[in-house]
Amino acid sequence: MPTSKNFSPQQLSALTALGLSLPISIGIYVFKPVWWIALLSFVVIFLGAYGLVVYTLQTFIYRKIKLIYKFIYQTKASKREEFYYKNILPQKSIDEVREDVETWAEQRKAEIELLQQNEAFRKEFLQNLSHELKTPIFAIQGYVDTLLNGALDKPEVNTKFLQSTSRNIDRLVNLVDDLDAISKLESGEQLLLKDNFIVQELLKEVYETLSFKADEKQIKCIIKKGCEQPLTVFADKEKIRQVFINLVDNAIKYGKQSGTIEASFYKVDGAKVLIEISDDGSGISEEHLPRIFERFYRTDLARSRKVGGSGLGLAICKHVIEAHEETIHVRSKIDVGSTFGFTLQSKKD
Repeated sequence: MPTSKNFSPQQLSALTALGLSLPISIGIYVFKPVWWIALLSFVVIFLGAYGLVVYTLQTFIYRKIKLIYKFIYQTKASKREEFYYKNILPQKSIDEVREDVETWAEQRKAEIELLQQNEAFRKEFLQNLSHELKTPIFAIQGYVDTLLNGALDKPEVNTKFLQSTSRNIDRLVNLVDDLDAISKLESGEQLLLKDNFIVQELLKEVYETLSFKADEKQIKCIIKKGCEQPLTVFADKEKIRQVFINLVDNAIKYGKQSGTIEASFYKVDGAKVLIEISDDGSGISEEHLPRIFERFYRTDLARSRKVGGSGLGLAICKHVIEAHEETIHVRSKIDVGSTFGFTLQSKKD
């Protein structure tokens, strides 16, 4: 049973026509008590009023509503849409139309908020990228200018400056390579070459590769006791190697002197393998955790740039894992340490 708030145009027209025809027919019957004249008057007035009200609603009100719908969807109406506007739309109550408009407004509001948020991230990204590029470029420029202005003839200076120039060029190349890698991952251009491999063996290779960095801080890189049992995953081995390198390298950079980096591996539901890399370093404060995987996002600008890196490592990890249709997460607490975890598909037969 419709309420007064959600009458369709036809129901509203019928109610209005009834309100007009009924008292007029009763008045006619009072002055001329002939039942068929009163009944005929009722039918004629009802039909006339009904037609007039329906025409008015559809011509003046629903024509405006039709324009609103066209504005909402911002497309040229097809024949099916024209049929909808002409025949189906007028069946809707004003309340239903209001709900449609409110839904559209909420969607547009959400889209605008997302665009504003993305714009803020874009500006921040460009500022960070500019800073990351300028730092090595200005350093290289300074060393080259100094060498050209006479330092080239001083053996005690030129070798030192050339070595510093080489380090900054390496930093610049690494940054460009990381940007290229993350762009390909985001666009889906970089295809995954999946195969079965034992994930613990890959991590041991990464531990060995970064052992010189770990030894400098006397950090032990281990696999958690009970997680040594070989687990085979189906993934792109070289991409996962890059993920391990980035996570272990970060754990070394921000780990404490004489600390420990511990990797753990768990079979989940027989279909996935959960991998976690933990450190006992300084940790990450809670407000930074939601943005830790953003490009160039740094929790401590001074310290992060001091320890080096492109600022893209965690962003690359996120895109690699998501390209495998899996997820990566982080748990962290200040002065306790951080744990980065992700899942991979188990061995594929």
